[in-house]
Amino acid sequence: MQLNIPTWLTLLRVFMIPFFVLAFYLPFKWAPLSCSLFFIFAAATDWVDGFLARRCKQITRFGAFLDPVADKVMVATALMLVAEHFHSWWITIPAATMITREIIISALREWMAEIGKRSSVAVSWTSKVKTTAQMLALVALLWRPEDIVSVIGIIALYIAAGLTFYSMFQYLYAIRHDLFGD
Repeated sequence: MQLNIPTWLTLLRVFMIPFFVLAFYLPFKWAPLSCSLFFIFAAATDWVDGFLARRCKQITRFGAFLDPVADKVMVATALMLVAEHFHSWWITIPAATMITREIIISALREWMAEIGKRSSVAVSWTSKVKTTAQMLALVALLWRPEDIVSVIGIIALYIAAGLTFYSMFQYLYAIRHDLFGD
């Protein structure tokens, strides 16, 4: 297997996760900022690796497998850290909802690929908007320099949670005949 720059960037994102978690727990005033910078860097490498893979025609099977895994693990980790920090049901419920949706959609995509209909669950524009709201929420809630930033983060978290449900139901509606038909 030959590793290219996009794949190395994806691997870097996976290897950053323990450092990202460590930064969250550091007992320093600058720890929340460093944690959010790790998250921003991970999000940037996700965009760059996808851009480079498409632009330089360096899409590999391993990269196509690892990229969404790295994204989901980083986001799920961030959601768990935010839920732990706020230690409240009104943060934990949307966080758990988003993690659950990712598991459901991943399983759904795998199943649809098995029956040869992977394109039926291609990424929608709603999912892209959900991801943007989710990233904004997580950066704000990991950093939280002022109360207003936390409030903006919580609002973005709830927007992302609403879009999470909406996009999941879009996917389920699109494949309802394959999923529920005989």
